[in-house]
Amino acid sequence: MKNLKLKSARAAKDLSQADLAQMCGVSRQTINAIEKGDYNPTINLCISICQALDVTLNDLFWEEV
Repeated sequence: MKNLKLKSARAAKDLSQADLAQMCGVSRQTINAIEKGDYNPTINLCISICQALDVTLNDLFWEEV
């Protein structure tokens, strides 16, 4: 499932995938794969992404039912 919340939060901060990747210590391809739903990040990477974007884990990674 695509992570449109991550893409939206990243865009709201005016960050490119490469910018966010550098902030989190991963490759741009990793951020791209998470946004496309092709990769499930570790909890540590989730936390790093949330800290970089000033959002909570629930904001980005909690699926609405």
